Amino acid sequence: MADYKLLRKLNLKNPWHLLAVGFGSGLSPKAPGTCGSFVAMFICMGLIMAPWYAAPLAAVLFFVLGTKACNEAEKAMGVHDHGGLVVDEFVGMFIAVIAFPQGQWYWAIMAFVLFRFFDILKPFPVSYADRNISGGLGVMVDDVLAGIYALVAGHIILHFVL
Repeated sequence: MADYKLLRKLNLKNPWHLLAVGFGSGLSPKAPGTCGSFVAMFICMGLIMAPWYAAPLAAVLFFVLGTKACNEAEKAMGVHDHGGLVVDEFVGMFIAVIAFPQGQWYWAIMAFVLFRFFDILKPFPVSYADRNISGGLGVMVDDVLAGIYALVAGHIILHFVL
């Protein structure tokens, strides 16, 4: 649950703060990470319909900009990895849809389920990164790793189950 007293310290007219809260999706009073991932799922539907390089490019771009955005938001809020900072969920989701079949948007739903599973479960090294890396990079890295787990699991399902 997002602590609104801390979120009020953000200025949503500041593009870094707006990006850090996933364009507002992290402001949800309940399950902001899931809300951020849900919004990202719809972007992923578009990425799957786009050329093959769209998802990796979006992941790299959002990782770089998101790291800076989370650094700025953490400074303003005075706390590390606040639940309302959800740009990391976008990056994890973008990674999760890399190399899924082009033009089949429904794979974004599978990516959402798998990414949330690994983001909540936090298997090693996701849990290690979540606890031990500070700053904006720390906010981002655990979700990158959860996205990689979701990517691998999704491809196992795609190639060996379906």
